[in-house]
Amino acid sequence: MSTIADPKAPRASRPGPSRRTTRGNFELYGWVFMRASGVLLVVLIFGHLFVNLIAGEGISAIDFGFVAGKWASPFWQVWDLLMLWLAMLHGTNGVRTIINDYAEKDGTRLVLKLALYAATVVVIVLGTLVIFTFDPCPPNSPADLLPSFCAR
Repeated sequence: MSTIADPKAPRASRPGPSRRTTRGNFELYGWVFMRASGVLLVVLIFGHLFVNLIAGEGISAIDFGFVAGKWASPFWQVWDLLMLWLAMLHGTNGVRTIINDYAEKDGTRLVLKLALYAATVVVIVLGTLVIFTFDPCPPNSPADLLPSFCAR
């Protein structure tokens, strides 16, 4: 009696030889990271939404000056940096798990993971640079476009 494997079933549930891994506890650490980062992300994101939408004047008040005012404070820079890093690492770990489950060929799995890791590094590096090099008072800008705290 022959059984046909479901093409959408995760790799671990398919019949046949399983590939040997030497990852050790990496998958356990990844699982724990997903739970911990998920809880922390919920706090960070709801705090972000509360400050931006409810505590202030709503979505109509969010503009360059609003962001410039927030990022003038190291507290909000670190808050947004934590959101960026945790969201990217959380999402990358989730997509890595999906790639491991569904990519059948080792070569395909390698290419997909390399593309995923490259995209993650680019977004984290560029996002971090934007957060820490953001100049709320750019020189030679029209005064009516600058936030109120900039020297005119």
